[in-house]
Amino acid sequence: DGTVLVQVNQDREENYRFTEAARHDPFIKGVVGWVDLVAEDLAEQLQELKNLPQLKGFRHIAQAEPPDYLARKEIIKGIKELGKQGFTYDILVKPDQLEAAIELVKACPDQPFVLDHIAKPYIKAGKIEGWQKHMQEMGKLHNLSCKVSGIITEADWKHWTAEQIAPYLEITWEAFGAKRLLFGSDWPVCLVAGSYKQVVELAGGFVQALSSDEQADFWGGNAVRFYRL
Repeated sequence: DGTVLVQVNQDREENYRFTEAARHDPFIKGVVGWVDLVAEDLAEQLQELKNLPQLKGFRHIAQAEPPDYLARKEIIKGIKELGKQGFTYDILVKPDQLEAAIELVKACPDQPFVLDHIAKPYIKAGKIEGWQKHMQEMGKLHNLSCKVSGIITEADWKHWTAEQIAPYLEITWEAFGAKRLLFGSDWPVCLVAGSYKQVVELAGGFVQALSSDEQADFWGGNAVRFYRL
């Protein structure tokens, strides 16, 4: 058992705090940090950060950026540098940013990407069509995996049900399949809408019909391979 710590702040110093925590706690198997993708000395920064073996990849809170953010030339250039130096990239977006995310993934075919929180669909509002179309397109991009995480926070925090969420999980499964889906707890953010136990039980119900090997991949094996843990 173990976990991957994922960045909270867009702060380079957090890379060092999180990897230091991982050095002292064997339960922390890896860290997803943050780096300024448009920094002039990005290549040099990444060379320095490669000295932190627990640091596996990076994420930017792109959901707070304009819809075209990930398709900008300077961002694509920065992410290509991540790939050159062996780092993964977590895509954190909302549905209205998925076109730009698709453009990014297509522009970097050798870069390992993972889509966080199944792209935060509008579950509370019951919107599914536009998100579904983009998820189906993203599932065809074989350098892209997807985290089943952060779902209950997109539903009604007080009144969500597994039945309400099921169609979104089914679409995600159909798009990405057993080898490209990773479990993510989204703890502690998930606590606004439910307990860690509820998150695990929701995901468990989703995968209960899978084979034992497929379940093992979902709960950990795919993450081990993606992040090279």
